[in-house]
Amino acid sequence: MTTRGPVEFLDVRRVRLVEAGSLRVTPEEQQAVDRLWAQAVAGNPHLFDGPLVACTGLHRPRPGVLELRWVRATYRHRALRLLRAPGSWVPSPVFVTVLQPTDEGLVVGRGSATTAGPGRWGLPGGSAEPPGTAGLPLDEAALRRHAARELAEETGAGAEPGGLTLHAVTRGEYGKVGLHFLAPRLPAALVRSRHRGLLAAHAARGDEPELDRLAFVRSAAELHGLGPQADYVPQLVARWAAPQRAGEGQLRNFLGRGGA
Repeated sequence: MTTRGPVEFLDVRRVRLVEAGSLRVTPEEQQAVDRLWAQAVAGNPHLFDGPLVACTGLHRPRPGVLELRWVRATYRHRALRLLRAPGSWVPSPVFVTVLQPTDEGLVVGRGSATTAGPGRWGLPGGSAEPPGTAGLPLDEAALRRHAARELAEETGAGAEPGGLTLHAVTRGEYGKVGLHFLAPRLPAALVRSRHRGLLAAHAARGDEPELDRLAFVRSAAELHGLGPQADYVPQLVARWAAPQRAGEGQLRNFLGRGGA
């Protein structure tokens, strides 16, 4: 499950999620995990040991379909990657993001000081969470709802879950799996206005937003100079931008021929 280097894009059109037992941790590992978590919280008191969906395996029952097997974990269990030998299985977080296109490019945001990645740029989104109510499944529709909620909470821009489409599935360092959804296009001015309102609401409550700054990028090159970024960002932005540039080139060629 451990991968390093460039993020891998999986050729997937549909994801099926299957709960696969429970997380297995030895008493010695749990003690070490608890110690490392206490050290992390001492450095950032805003950290929250929330529920987490951890991938245990990926399977391809047929072309275009990915079966993702998962167990319930919490944020502290990510420390197992520091404790287990290279090549052994570690809980691989599953996360969702939203690609929000605008007339000025794709929305990216910077994590505030209270997040797990302060100062790091990424797409609106967050770690997937296991169902909290017995009987409710964790499926692609549930992840789509979660992605829409993260978009609203982090940018103030709303999107109906049914309007999100699965754009890409990635696997990154330590095997973490990302499901990236594409939202309908919005005016950049509207996104800015809603994010300003979100910042004002947080300021009035005396707390911090998850994303303290937004930017709009049309290509991976425009990411340069923003600052540290989540590993998937440059490749995902480049993948999204490629058909946009191709369409613009076709339009220029068409206009160059006089629209004939």
